[in-house]
Amino acid sequence: MTKHFRNLGPKGVIHDWRKFKLESEDHESIPPNKRELLRQMSNPKSNNDDTREKHGRKMSTQEYEMIQEEDESCLRKYRKQCMQEMHERLSFGPTFDAVFELDSGEAFLDVIEKEHPLTLVVVHIYDNGIRGCDALNNCLTCLAAEYSTVKFCRIKASATGADERFSDDVLPALLVYKAGELLGNFLSITKHLNEEFFAMDVENFLNEYGLLPEKEIAACPDEEENADVE
Repeated sequence: MTKHFRNLGPKGVIHDWRKFKLESEDHESIPPNKRELLRQMSNPKSNNDDTREKHGRKMSTQEYEMIQEEDESCLRKYRKQCMQEMHERLSFGPTFDAVFELDSGEAFLDVIEKEHPLTLVVVHIYDNGIRGCDALNNCLTCLAAEYSTVKFCRIKASATGADERFSDDVLPALLVYKAGELLGNFLSITKHLNEEFFAMDVENFLNEYGLLPEKEIAACPDEEENADVE
């Protein structure tokens, strides 16, 4: 079930984080006293103002101690979920986090013509044994983690149904679409890159043509794992 984080003030954000933590915890592994404390923190109630004030002073120390114990991976998950829901509320279209394999020409046409009109679609046409194709696939996997609003796809030339247009001498090819319109058509894209290239090189190349939005989520999954949580 999708959770909506609507509170934008400091207290509201803290409340949403507590609620998210409570709902994401493995309840069987939480001691009863900690579980009750989390429940109270996520939905504090009291029928008496004096009792509420007194209880609030007591909770402040406990809250501080518990915040220090929060799991960093859960905090990263919370931040990413907030970012995704912000995109949805602002009508930025759907978000993605992987490279999609297209297995037919029909699937190729569908992703071009039926994807959300706000979604930028980047398609890598490749084939096995073609120099640069594997490297470009790896680069797009990394970029997919950085650009959540872009749909990165790949398809073997033989699966497109247009082998004569995508012969070995024009691979790897990179096509960029939005709302069904072709924005970029880069054949033999490795000719525009260094002999050894990385995700940043592909990113810079696409940015030269203004084909990428601003980054939303930082770097590759392995870099995210090592990121410090503020």
